[in-house]
Amino acid sequence: MNHFATIKQKISDQIEATSCLAIAHVIELVQMPSDNPPGNCAPIAELAYRQLRTLGFEVERYEVPAETVGAAGMQSVTNLVVRERFGEGPTIALNAHGDVVPPGSGWTVDPYKGEIIEGWLYGRGAAVSKSDLVSYAYALKALKESGIELAGTVELHYTFDEETGGLLGPGWLLEQGIVRPDYVICAAFSYDVIVAHNGCLHLEITLKGKSAHAAVPSTGVDAIEALVPVLQALYAYRDSLRTVRATTSGIDAPTFVVGLVKGGINTNVVADEVVLRVDRRVIPDEDPYRVEQQMHEVIAAALTQTPGITADIKRVLLANPMKPTKASLDFAQRLAKHAQAVMGEAINPAAGIPLYTDARLYAEKGIPTIMYGAGPRSVLEANGHRADERLPVDTLAKATTVIAHTIADMLGVNHK
Repeated sequence: MNHFATIKQKISDQIEATSCLAIAHVIELVQMPSDNPPGNCAPIAELAYRQLRTLGFEVERYEVPAETVGAAGMQSVTNLVVRERFGEGPTIALNAHGDVVPPGSGWTVDPYKGEIIEGWLYGRGAAVSKSDLVSYAYALKALKESGIELAGTVELHYTFDEETGGLLGPGWLLEQGIVRPDYVICAAFSYDVIVAHNGCLHLEITLKGKSAHAAVPSTGVDAIEALVPVLQALYAYRDSLRTVRATTSGIDAPTFVVGLVKGGINTNVVADEVVLRVDRRVIPDEDPYRVEQQMHEVIAAALTQTPGITADIKRVLLANPMKPTKASLDFAQRLAKHAQAVMGEAINPAAGIPLYTDARLYAEKGIPTIMYGAGPRSVLEANGHRADERLPVDTLAKATTVIAHTIADMLGVNHK
């Protein structure tokens, strides 16, 4: 057995020896609510801080100013950074988020208990992505204790606003100059390496008419009536998107949803205003700004049928798609090689996902960024963002091993 193989085995043995402690840490994180909204994420950051300190890491805490947090619709955000400098060389960052969507209804277990049933750990955040907060920490711990000589630095970026876009997490850390890694691995699942994901455009459309007494409706301009042709045009636009195809495996076509409609004053009043919010997913092959222009054109054309109605269109969110680069594809190939060895099956080294994530914020800075972590084969199998979210327990140690082996391969000097 060569030296690198011996080191890899030592890393694997250390991860296996601490697997029960790692699972206990995931359960502890699941038991700490961190729903976003409302976005009070300082408590979960404090718990993660204590866990990292228990593992022997020096941890930097960065509290985002309250005014900035409030403007983003959250209550508190504290980002955590760990930097382990092994030697001269590039910096590889591991980023996972600790905020979660609210549990919603339909659960068959307590979403905050962290219960293990037939090899699955159930709970909100178990798969997305509190498990990777732990996985990445234990990968770094194993590297530190293995004795491997590394030429570079490994960082942990623990952030807490991914569910609302990531601008207070990776976005803020990058903007403030606190971090600037050379490579990034962000949270995902265990059977694909993600190199691309969709972008997302949220628009708020306000249709404005004129109120009137229901006894004399002709004296008003009915915003609810105007909503009809607008919705018809938007849904026709949605149907046209089915012919647009993505070139990345795992991503099918753009999607469009009207997620919210509200309006009217009272039953006996002609509605003077209707507000709707729409979600348009942007595939990596599309220009998000051209997509936004198309949306404006569709709405303007529909309004020609409704004299007296005006529309205010406000951009609520524009998250760019993440696109692969040669550097990120090369990085993904190296990780996929180790994932295949650990998982015992072929791993797609260039997959995409139809979600949008805060990984894009690293990629937008020109940093080779890929996504890999603990979890099943898909977000549907994980019940991500729905009832009974779950993590296959055995993937935690496996993903931890893949991450540690990849970093050892990228930064190791004894086997080059």
